[in-house]
Amino acid sequence: MHESLRQVVHLIFGLGIAGFVLLFDRDLVLSVLVLALFAGFILSDAISRGYTIPVVSPIIAGLERRDAAPGKGALFFALGALFCIAFFAKEVAFMGLVVLSLLDSVTTLAGVRFGRTRIYNHKSLEGTLAGFAATAIVLSLLVPPTITLATAAAAAVAELASPVDDNLVVPVVACIALTLLL
Repeated sequence: MHESLRQVVHLIFGLGIAGFVLLFDRDLVLSVLVLALFAGFILSDAISRGYTIPVVSPIIAGLERRDAAPGKGALFFALGALFCIAFFAKEVAFMGLVVLSLLDSVTTLAGVRFGRTRIYNHKSLEGTLAGFAATAIVLSLLVPPTITLATAAAAAVAELASPVDDNLVVPVVACIALTLLL
C-alpha cells in the first residue's frame, strides 16, 4: 500500500464528493450517499469474508491500510459526508467536506515526508501545520479570514486528537465551527 497514492485518491474523491454536494439537490445527494454506503458495506463485508470482487478487490488491496476493514476509510468518509448533508446547510456541508479532503490528505502527505516532531497519536507537528495551512488557504477563498483561521484550527485539532476515525470527526467539527461563525 502506498500512502501517497492513498492520500491523493482521498483528496480527489473527497473534493469530487464536495463538488457533488454543492452542485446537486440535497435529496439527490442524500440518496446517492445512502446507496453508496449500503453498497460499500456489502462489498466490504464480502471482501472481509474472503470473496474476490473484480475491480473492487484489487483497488481496496492497493489503497487500504494494513489490518483495516476493507474500504473503511471510504465508508467513514461517506458516513461523515452523509451526516453533514443531513444536519447542516448545503454550503456548510460543502466546505466541511473540502476541509476534510484537504486537511486529512495534506497532513498525512506532509507528515510522512517531512514529519520529524511527533506531537500526538504518532502525528507530526510538521504535518499538522501543513494541513492547517493548506486548509486555511483554500477556505480563505470561501469565508472571511477570522472564520477561516478558526475553522482550520478547530479541524486541525480534531484531526490530531480524535480518538475515532478523522473522516467522521473532521467534517462535523468544521461544519459546527462554520455554522457558529457564519
